[in-house]
Amino acid sequence: MQALIEPLRSIMAEASHAVMEIYRQDFSVIEKEDKSPLTQADVAAHEIIIKGLAKCSDDPILSEEGKDIAWQERKKWSRYWLIDPIDGTKEFIKKNDEFTINIALIEKSVPVLGVVAAPALHATFFGVQGVGAWREDHAGGRTDLVVQAPPGSGW
Repeated sequence: MQALIEPLRSIMAEASHAVMEIYRQDFSVIEKEDKSPLTQADVAAHEIIIKGLAKCSDDPILSEEGKDIAWQERKKWSRYWLIDPIDGTKEFIKKNDEFTINIALIEKSVPVLGVVAAPALHATFFGVQGVGAWREDHAGGRTDLVVQAPPGSGW
């Protein structure tokens, strides 16, 4: 799991940068079939995350903005990536800074690794099962340990 942290940090930095470039300008909003909004930022973050994960993992990917994958196929997956390129698209549209980019690694129906970026707040949160959780503040370059890693974990 530790080997995934650096690639995920890079993926989130690239996705956050792309999302904030769109956030700072006027952008269009379209309506998906389920009547929920979709922006250029949702699509951009989705594409960056999909490409980035494909470089560091062979595990399948399930994304809110990806193609529908039938349950018959998904139920065979013992491990997969679950992503929401922009969680809080309505908040993104309102430009109130309350949106995140989410990536989780699910193993046997349990999240074992998660990364949540809050680009407008300049922060990324990491959590790894059995290791701990921490926040990285990109504006100040600070890393805050939120939950202490277990002794002997090597982290």
